[in-house]
Amino acid sequence: MSDTVLALIAGLSAGLAVALGFILLYTRTQRRSATGILATAQAEADRLRGEAARESESARTGAQLAAKMEALKLREDADRDLARRREEFERLERRIEDRGRLLDRKLEEAETRDRGFSRREETLAQRELALRTRETELERLGQEQRARLERVAGLTAEEARREILQRVEDEARSQAAALARDIREQARKGADREARRIIAMAAQRLAAEHTAETTVAAVTLPNDEMKGRIIGREGRNIRAFETATGVDVIIDDTPDTVVISCFDPIRREVARRSLEALIVDGRIHPGRIEELVAKSQKELEAQLVELGEQAAFETGVNGLHPELIRLIGRMRYRTSYGQNIFDHSKEVAWLAGMMAAELHLDVALAKRGGLLHDVGKVLTHDHEGTHVELGVEMARKYGESAPVINCIEAHHDDVPHESAESVLVQAADAISGARPGARREAFESYVKRLTRLEEIANGFAGVEKSNVIQAGREIRVIVTPSEVDDGAATQLSETIARKIENELQYPGQIRVVVIRETRAVDIAR
Repeated sequence: MSDTVLALIAGLSAGLAVALGFILLYTRTQRRSATGILATAQAEADRLRGEAARESESARTGAQLAAKMEALKLREDADRDLARRREEFERLERRIEDRGRLLDRKLEEAETRDRGFSRREETLAQRELALRTRETELERLGQEQRARLERVAGLTAEEARREILQRVEDEARSQAAALARDIREQARKGADREARRIIAMAAQRLAAEHTAETTVAAVTLPNDEMKGRIIGREGRNIRAFETATGVDVIIDDTPDTVVISCFDPIRREVARRSLEALIVDGRIHPGRIEELVAKSQKELEAQLVELGEQAAFETGVNGLHPELIRLIGRMRYRTSYGQNIFDHSKEVAWLAGMMAAELHLDVALAKRGGLLHDVGKVLTHDHEGTHVELGVEMARKYGESAPVINCIEAHHDDVPHESAESVLVQAADAISGARPGARREAFESYVKRLTRLEEIANGFAGVEKSNVIQAGREIRVIVTPSEVDDGAATQLSETIARKIENELQYPGQIRVVVIRETRAVDIAR
């Protein structure tokens, strides 16, 4: 057992010895390792200190370089600022020098002006002295002249003063008249524009057709044998027909046609109807002729009443006397300058009514006056007097009012207008008659009228030439500018217009235009 223990103890001792050996070996190894680490750390520390020293040196060198660059930049900025200020200073110096030169020049001019003023003052003083002397002399001469004038003219100074004041007053009145004429002209232009607008509106709204009647009527025959039957044995049939109707029957070589001639359209229409009825009936002898003529007259009278009622209805005119209605119907067979009076009167009524409505006036009065304004023309063949006088007489006889009578009486300016509606009737009458193609006249009288228009215009002093245009509805008068001024041109147009009204008969109206122009002519060489 001891051996075992000993062996065990020996083993344990050996183990402990090995363990201690290992421990000693480990301790030595660790010591060597720690010494290496320490040496490594020391070397690393030395390296880091070297790098730190190098970086510090590099940073110091960079800082120094940056400081130098900053100093250089600041120096450049300072140099630029100094150069700018130097340039500004030089500019200011130049401006001051320029201003100084300008002031010197102005000072010289002022001195020159002062010297001129001084000379002018001396001159003015001399002139003032001369003027005072002259005024004294003029006053003395004026007193002598006044005394001499009083002796010669027998007028005192007070009387002469009143005469001068009268002249001044006359001159002021003349200027006031010119001013009033200008004001009236402006007002007339404004009124003309409004009137043209209203007339154009009315004329555009009404487009009437016109038929021109003549003094003859043609009747178509079925054959030429009918001419012999109309003439009758030894001409008794044609004589009986002409006696009953009051017309002339013209039978010539015109085939299948007989012409009825008469200045009275009513009788001409009765004869036409009677002859057509005789041709259809075939029984042509004096007894039958008288019978059919009487029948045709009755039929025409009935038709005239219907036409008058139709015209009154179409124009909206109510309450007319039956005799006035019959006279209106008779206007269907009456013409003036080739214009049918029936259509013309209706047209005047419509135009006057339209313009009255536009101006907020009495439309009924305007239409009534327009429809009746030419009613006297149907009586001029049978009664003495003008159509205006006959129309006024008929209107008074059959109970028309005073405003309507004034429309009839004043539409040719025979009497003054008493209402605006009367003026509108006159304007509508002129518009209807002035329509192109509404009226006509013989060529000879037309040429004579145009020639007379030019003769009237050329007869005034200062007229260079005149031209009639628009088929005699306008005359343009060209005057010499050196002889006729603007005011005289206006007066000349009015004078020519009044002379034309007094000396000529014409349809519609004639416009007188006076033209005054100044031409400046030069030659480029």
